Amino acid sequence: MTQTPSNADQIAFWNGDAGEKWVKAQDRLDAMLAPITAEVLKAASVKPGERVLDVGCGCGETSIVLAKAGARVTGVDISRPMLARAKQRAAESRIDAFDAIEADASERKFDATYDLLFSRFGVMFFADADAAFANLRKALKPGGRLAFACWREPRANEWVSVPVGAIRPHVPPQPPLGPEDPGPFAFADLARVRRILANAGFDSIAARPFDSPMQLGETFEDALAHIQDFGPVSRMMAPASDAEKAKAAAALRHALEPYASKKPIALGGATWIVTAKA
Repeated sequence: MTQTPSNADQIAFWNGDAGEKWVKAQDRLDAMLAPITAEVLKAASVKPGERVLDVGCGCGETSIVLAKAGARVTGVDISRPMLARAKQRAAESRIDAFDAIEADASERKFDATYDLLFSRFGVMFFADADAAFANLRKALKPGGRLAFACWREPRANEWVSVPVGAIRPHVPPQPPLGPEDPGPFAFADLARVRRILANAGFDSIAARPFDSPMQLGETFEDALAHIQDFGPVSRMMAPASDAEKAKAAAALRHALEPYASKKPIALGGATWIVTAKA
């Protein structure tokens, strides 16, 4: 099947610098996301012997935890460098119950053999979310389950809203992004999430908010460097001139100063923990 342009863009993005950056920062990012990982794994309530499809498995953190809990896990992702790291980590941990597939999960045809569809922040990037979840629903056995974590609105996520708000006046304007366009906050609207899941054939849909601190650095300078090198701030500053970057960096430093008194440096994160049944 031909990729839609948006999916092709995502595939190119995660197989370029973004994927390589995630691999290099894997330990740091897993630590930062650890509270959310634990919460969505608790919601998934995986049982020994179950088959799990980990959508957007990335560098393998959640797949390995699920496999250690006794599940047989298939991780699927579009990022070749991140999948390579996931396979390496599984081998280092002597995890045999893990397979990795490089594929677009919105189009890959899966057999209906899975007990659980799982994802930690891997489901918000589909160009056509309705079609993607209709396809993924077919991977579940009758009575199968779904559990995933997604971000709530940007303003509820200090780790994004504070640094982005600080630098926005000093960098070139960003292309406008609609509330349903693929991206980290595409599932912030619960009404949309419920509609997508119901249309795909899920019921018993439930979602609850989960807040946790996002640890951005052990020290103030460490946090500043990480924010400028990774994530939305990095993308916004990339096309800026040297003068604009200097102004943005100064504004970022000023915006983060109120958070500098506690170590590690942490800003608030806000997610939805979503569950459903087939």
